[in-house]
Amino acid sequence: MRILPKFVFDRLFALAALTMLAPLMLAIACLIKLTSRGPVFFRQKRKGIDGHEFEIYKFRSMKVHQETAGQVTQATRNDSRVTPVGRFLRRTSLDELPQLFNVLRGEMSLVGPRPITLAELPRYGQVRWHYLSVRPGMTGLWQVSGRNDTTYDERVELDREFVEQHSLRLRLSILLRTLRVVIRGSGAR
Repeated sequence: MRILPKFVFDRLFALAALTMLAPLMLAIACLIKLTSRGPVFFRQKRKGIDGHEFEIYKFRSMKVHQETAGQVTQATRNDSRVTPVGRFLRRTSLDELPQLFNVLRGEMSLVGPRPITLAELPRYGQVRWHYLSVRPGMTGLWQVSGRNDTTYDERVELDREFVEQHSLRLRLSILLRTLRVVIRGSGAR
C-alpha cells in the first residue's frame, strides 16, 4: 500500500476535521462574541518553512488590549487578561482549532515544531535552520513533552530533535500522545 505524501494527508485531514468540527467551532465563536468584546480570532505573524511569514489563527482567549509597538506579550499562568471562556479554551487546547485553516492552506502541518513569532527566531540561534527546514505544526514534540512546563531552551532543543529524527512513526506517536496531553490538560496555560 502506498502512503499519501505528508502534505496531502495533512490537507485531507484538516478538511475532514474542519467539516466534522464546524458545529463546535461555531459554538466556540458564539461564546467568544457573547462573553467579551473583540474579534473571534486572534491572528499573529509567524515564521514558517524557508522563513516565509504567515498569519496563524487561533480562537481569541484574551481580552483585547493595546500592545506596545506591535509586540504581543505572551500569556502567563493565571494571567488576568485571559477571559473565562479563554481559560477553558486554553486548558482544552480548543483555542488551537482554527490552525486547521493554516494546515489546509499549506502554511502548517499537523505535526512539526511549534510555530514561532518573528521575535523568537533569534532565540533559536543556529537551530533556526532546523526549524526553517520544515512546516511548523499544530502539535509537536514540545507539546507532548511538557509544553509550558519546559524552559525555552528545552523547547528549542525539542524542535531540533524533531526535525533531525522526524519520521512517520514519530509523527504518529506525537499525534497519539497529543490526545493524552489534551485530555489531561498537561502543561496548559
